[in-house]
Amino acid sequence: MKISYNSAAMHANNALNASDKRVSQSLKRLSSGLKVTAAKDNPSGYAIGRRMNAQITGVSVATENANRGTSIIETADGALTEVHDMLQRMNELAVKGATGTLTTTDREMMNQELKQLKEEVTRIATDTEFNGQPLLDGSFDLRGYTNSQIATVDYYSDEVLAKQYTIDALTVFYNADGTIDLDQTKNSFTPGTGFPQGVSITEVGQDKVTITGNQDFEMTIAVKPDPTYDAQGNITGYTPVTCAAIGNELEINVTGFGSMDMQIGANEGQQLNIRIPKISLDRLGIERTEVDTQDNSSKAIDEIKGAILYVSDARSRLGAYQNRLEHTVSSLDITNENMTSSYSRIMDVDMAEEMTTYTTEQVISQAAVSMLAQANERPSQVLQLLQ
Repeated sequence: MKISYNSAAMHANNALNASDKRVSQSLKRLSSGLKVTAAKDNPSGYAIGRRMNAQITGVSVATENANRGTSIIETADGALTEVHDMLQRMNELAVKGATGTLTTTDREMMNQELKQLKEEVTRIATDTEFNGQPLLDGSFDLRGYTNSQIATVDYYSDEVLAKQYTIDALTVFYNADGTIDLDQTKNSFTPGTGFPQGVSITEVGQDKVTITGNQDFEMTIAVKPDPTYDAQGNITGYTPVTCAAIGNELEINVTGFGSMDMQIGANEGQQLNIRIPKISLDRLGIERTEVDTQDNSSKAIDEIKGAILYVSDARSRLGAYQNRLEHTVSSLDITNENMTSSYSRIMDVDMAEEMTTYTTEQVISQAAVSMLAQANERPSQVLQLLQ
């Protein structure tokens, strides 16, 4: 027997320390509910878990963004519902005014109502906001620019590619009442670079020409009229506007930017671009629409029809966005659920299994304490040999 070095006590002490560490680790898992409480527990699992947790958090925020986008669309569509109703009323007034049974006083009263409806359309377009941001003033519509202040980009469809287009020749002719003459104007149009084959001017408004082509190509150019005046300042006619007045050729830069970018995913580039078209009397083509005469009422029918089609198209697009966002939310919810399950398998502890481990280690720890006490008693037995 030896008394200088008690190897049995050392073995028991080492076993006790190891068991105590395991008991502490088990307590940490049980108290936190996590299987991986630190990087040293499972380095690769910890790294994967952290990345997945960031992804789960991002998906949750993306779901909130998508729901907020739905609210924005509902707000805009609600306002356009009222615009739609007012345009329908305007159409009723135009149809009523086109008949010859009305008096001048009747048409004047109808025209006053029409003016009030137009003012209300302008007010709605100006005042409709979400979180302090105007929705219908063109802030979230696709933008385009030209090299002239006389002719500007008013609208282009989603199918128009973002690049530069050139109009080599265009002369905008006007009727006596200030409206654009379709036949003369479309015959003067010569498309340059950028345009697809077969484009032509197919429609004109009060101050606009619309260029259409294959595959739903549509671009509307707003042209500033050039009226002539008499000595009393009354408009006597309109001078044709040509590319020469613009600068020999009209260069159009379609940017493809301006829509509202909704982040609908946890990663970069996972966005939905929501295009909310501008609503204004000028864009609707009813800025100068009146029903004060039978002829004006007849023209107003076609002008208001174009405005109704424009608003219908805008609402159709918003409805498509809303349907897409609803599917996006459903997809994000499923992704969140599956990723959370995967994260749980990596990070969460099995409480029943860990409790069994804790109980076992606690018993071993208690046994190690008892054995260490016994081992420390062994050197004292040497005293019996010295008696």
